[in-house]
Amino acid sequence: MLTGTVVGLRARHEDDIPILRTELYDDVEGSSRAEGGPWRPVMPGTDDARLKPDASKEDVVAFSVIELEGGTLVGAATVWGIDTHNRFAHLGLGLLPAARGKGYGTDIVAVLCEYGFTVRGLQRLQIETLADNHAMLGAAERNGFVREGTLRSSAWVMGEFLDEVVLGLLADEYRRRAQA
Repeated sequence: MLTGTVVGLRARHEDDIPILRTELYDDVEGSSRAEGGPWRPVMPGTDDARLKPDASKEDVVAFSVIELEGGTLVGAATVWGIDTHNRFAHLGLGLLPAARGKGYGTDIVAVLCEYGFTVRGLQRLQIETLADNHAMLGAAERNGFVREGTLRSSAWVMGEFLDEVVLGLLADEYRRRAQA
């Protein structure tokens, strides 16, 4: 398990799946904001790739996020689109509704950076989020991510186009922050 200050990132357990399905993926609006495509219902017990990691996929690493104190499941985190040639990947996370607003997102991003830069030896990490997702923007920027651009009207979410913000962090920037 990878640990931060208040959260741990561990392998997805089978008993995490019903909680994540109910609290994250069955939420039509929340899921529509987090996914790159339209929301769709998933039957209980099916092998939904968003929930049940596929060990054969080398370009995606999915974690369950737990509170270190008590071990309660609070969300999911993913390193995806891992490009081993260019040493680059994307980060994503989702917090259960009861876990939002407690600072977990900032700690999760920090742990994902440690995984990406230290464990995987990546050169660049990137986050794409909706321009109105102030919690994710703050979590990314508190970890040293820089806003690199806005993709205007690039995300179709619940009947409207929304802007997305692209943020990036390079390995040397991460190391300088870690040493400071």
